Amino acid sequence: MNELDSLVASARELFAQAGTPVDLENAKAQFLGKAGKMTALMKGMAQLTVEEKKTRGAAINVAKQAIEAALNDRRQALLDAQLQQQLQAERLDVTLPGRQRGQGGLHPVSLTLERIEGIFASMGFEVAEGPEIESDWFNFTALNTPEDHPARSMHDTFYVEGGTPQAPNLLRTHTSPMQVRHAVQHVKRYRHQLDAGQGMPEIRVIAPGRTYRVDSDATHSPMFHQCEGLWIGENVSFKDLKVVFTDFCKTFFESDDLVLRFRPSFFPFTEPSAEVDIQFQSGPLAGKWLEVAGSGQVHPNVVRNMGLDPERFIGFAFGMGPDRLTMLRYGVNDLRLFFDGDIRFLSQFNK
Repeated sequence: MNELDSLVASARELFAQAGTPVDLENAKAQFLGKAGKMTALMKGMAQLTVEEKKTRGAAINVAKQAIEAALNDRRQALLDAQLQQQLQAERLDVTLPGRQRGQGGLHPVSLTLERIEGIFASMGFEVAEGPEIESDWFNFTALNTPEDHPARSMHDTFYVEGGTPQAPNLLRTHTSPMQVRHAVQHVKRYRHQLDAGQGMPEIRVIAPGRTYRVDSDATHSPMFHQCEGLWIGENVSFKDLKVVFTDFCKTFFESDDLVLRFRPSFFPFTEPSAEVDIQFQSGPLAGKWLEVAGSGQVHPNVVRNMGLDPERFIGFAFGMGPDRLTMLRYGVNDLRLFFDGDIRFLSQFNK
């Protein structure tokens, strides 16, 4: 047996000993890799004459083809063995009784959204819907957001194709644009009454839906939910905001045993503005102040962008995260659990 025949035999023996695809690839590297034995033989031909190279090269190619064939045979054998093992593990016993399809249910965040809509509907609020791909004007400009505001940067906002450099399109970063859209349509509907010096029905609306920001951790997700609220009229005060949101929180959590705190803050679209914190007086979260919403009197510029006279019309707005409310209501400490799709986790909310 010459050198090449011995090399082919060694390769076949080593391939046959490989019990897994990883072992086989390691064995292959010894013969066909960059530092393998066949590669070394090819490099050694550099010192041969032209005639010797023809003869030697042909012999090496035959040996290489034999090794590759042995490699492919062993690969196929391992695949066949793996398939048989999988078939054996997944075989079905047709004599077993059939399995019933599990009963579906609503996602916990969907349950929260339904609950929010029901509570505010009892207070006379409508539900507004709008596009998730929004224009820069409705998402930022109409809400009194400055041109140089950090929220407009690529670090916080997902911009999408379409629009123009001056008026780009984006995935909405909040559902406040739906408030403006609803208000503009409401004003158009009653414009003839306003122009005649008459009044119009108050704008009372909530805007729940999906929103998008460049953020992801245990309490934030690139896609999350928001619910914004708006009440515009001729005599709507900050006191009304406190009464409405306090009543909402107590109804949502089914508890009178909680306290609300309106903490001064800043938002471009409201003035004055306040963060809303709640504190439970009993239970596992007792004594902790938890931020649940942002709120404030609607900024005169925003009222003006709705087509109304801010000297005559006034109101309040608020924005809260249904995902966070769901976490608080059900005692969930990681937002990502809502989006992992684990049926074992989700099914417990529909019992």
